[in-house]
Amino acid sequence: MDQDQATEGVLPILLPALALLVLATAYLLLARRARRRNPAKGWNRWRTTSFLTGLALLGVALLPPLAELAHADFRGAMAQHMLLGMYAPLGLMLGAPATLLLRTLPTTRARQLTTLLHSRYVRFISRPATALVLSSGSLFVLFFTPLYNATATHPAVHWLIHLHSVAAGCLFTYVIAGPDPAPDRPGVPVRLACLGAAIALHAALAQLIYGGHGTRIQAPVEQVQGGAEIMYYSGDIAELLLAIALIATWRSERRLRPARVDHLSDAAG
Repeated sequence: MDQDQATEGVLPILLPALALLVLATAYLLLARRARRRNPAKGWNRWRTTSFLTGLALLGVALLPPLAELAHADFRGAMAQHMLLGMYAPLGLMLGAPATLLLRTLPTTRARQLTTLLHSRYVRFISRPATALVLSSGSLFVLFFTPLYNATATHPAVHWLIHLHSVAAGCLFTYVIAGPDPAPDRPGVPVRLACLGAAIALHAALAQLIYGGHGTRIQAPVEQVQGGAEIMYYSGDIAELLLAIALIATWRSERRLRPARVDHLSDAAG
């Protein structure tokens, strides 16, 4: 019985650590392949650094001591959620994993990935409004229903919430500022408006949690208020970083267009 309990205690640490190690190794091998296939173009080391930083932040969130604190203190749970849903996805998506795959996969597989990126489903979920609902809107469901409290007694629910946080955060980052190709990505004004809506939603949610208005969080008041403050202030920082990333990727996109612009000018003349 003691051995079974020890195994159950080790698995939540071992499995995330192993998964993160596999992802880091796979990314590094693909980046090496990209450099070998096209030495002149290579692969941006900042992309690699960004992706590995995102994985490191996932590790901080999913492994002790923060993972243990999150089970006992709502402030730890909120810090964990911010890392999983906002900070780690920013690093992961700025690592341009889809672009790396497109450069390194065999032609047939790359075409399949391109088809997937242009599928009706991806076009739907990559709309700014959809990404906003899945990322920011889902937080209202988490904290204003019994769902959050269920994570304390149901490990499957706990890990599904983590998975959703990372996936939704990656989707929102991809839509707003991701360097990977996206079908029908709207212009900068639309993406800035969507980011502004996310900022407003996070601020409103943090204030509602701080005041205890309608939330279903079973935790001491000081923990709830501390968690709300973590959401409010760290959310502002994460969204500022996302805005900077949006400007940086937009400028990179503009630098890639001069040949096309010159061609159009010659045709007009």
